[in-house]
Amino acid sequence: MSQNTKSYLLHSGLFVVTFITTTLAGAEWTSGKSVIHVADDGISFNQAYSWIDFSSGLPYSFCFLVILTAHEFGHYFTAVYYKVKTTLPYFIPLPPLPLMLGTLGALIRIKSPIRTTQQNFDIGIAGPLAGFVFSIGFLLYGFTHLPPPEYIFQFHPEYEQFGLEYANYVYTAAYMPPGSMDIIIGKNLLFSFFEKFVADPARMPNAHEIIHYPFLFAGFLSLIFTSINLLPIGQLDGGHVLYGLVGGKLHRIIASVIFVLFLFYAGIGYISPFEPLDKLIYEIPLFVVFLFFALRGLGLNTRDNILAALAIFTVQYLIATFFPNFQGYSGWLLFAFIIGRFVGIQHPPCEIEQPLTEGRVVLGWLALLIFVLCFTPDPIQLIEHVKAAP
Repeated sequence: MSQNTKSYLLHSGLFVVTFITTTLAGAEWTSGKSVIHVADDGISFNQAYSWIDFSSGLPYSFCFLVILTAHEFGHYFTAVYYKVKTTLPYFIPLPPLPLMLGTLGALIRIKSPIRTTQQNFDIGIAGPLAGFVFSIGFLLYGFTHLPPPEYIFQFHPEYEQFGLEYANYVYTAAYMPPGSMDIIIGKNLLFSFFEKFVADPARMPNAHEIIHYPFLFAGFLSLIFTSINLLPIGQLDGGHVLYGLVGGKLHRIIASVIFVLFLFYAGIGYISPFEPLDKLIYEIPLFVVFLFFALRGLGLNTRDNILAALAIFTVQYLIATFFPNFQGYSGWLLFAFIIGRFVGIQHPPCEIEQPLTEGRVVLGWLALLIFVLCFTPDPIQLIEHVKAAP
């Protein structure tokens, strides 16, 4: 078997597995049907899971994978155009465990140097722009083809007793059974625009129920992935764009500031000063160590790195003490750590530095505007209900 054949089998195999895992995830998000049953006594397969259950996840899977594929092939075909050696996309499946998205995304591996600033810019920006166009298309379809509001009763027949005013009754600890999970998606500027100016207000789903609308939910998640990729930091797509727009010196300053702010916001409220002292004794040192390693990408010496971690934690702790209702989003901490520790915050210089053309400058600022429109401070909130106090 030739090396090319092995490579094609690997890429296609990963895609097929990712298609299966995203479809399983889509079925769970949309209809609550999971192939995996998690209980106190362990994990087991759901024997009652059927092909109909699996097929209910196809709209989510189709939408999500089309957007993801468009993004990666935007990079790929631009690299091929510049004769830069690259691999086909590697899709990354996630196991079908509860509350998983089915995939961690996809990536291509560049196998030869990207020589010029313009090539670096074009390859970097092509992916998020391609994915964004498809995201807009799916969201436009989803918001203009909303089912009647009674649609939600097929997933929550218990809501029907309250009629279409169910939202006034069901999202409370008194109503929700103990141990149940309430899932609320956040808002970004673009999603809010579609809600207010495109959707039929009478059919617009409650924020607690958008997970049951596959085109809306997958489109929303694609906006989150787009915003992550367009963070103007390091060698993320947004980092390539920023480097082309402002050059290496300004990139270093702007990317460092944005990364610190991102890490700072993510950690606000993660350590609560109102927790018992016996927990804070070990939680605080562990979190400071986490900040230390996340900040390594700034290139500081060890002493300055420790001081920066302590300073960030101190301010976060003070905010949590005096403004306990102001919370960051701890879900961003993992992404901040991956960026700071593995992706990097600085951008390596290109072999041939050249200014961007006017058209590329316009596209670059458009890409950064897309980042602002897509970024969601708190994408998904998971609220576990406990038994209400008597």
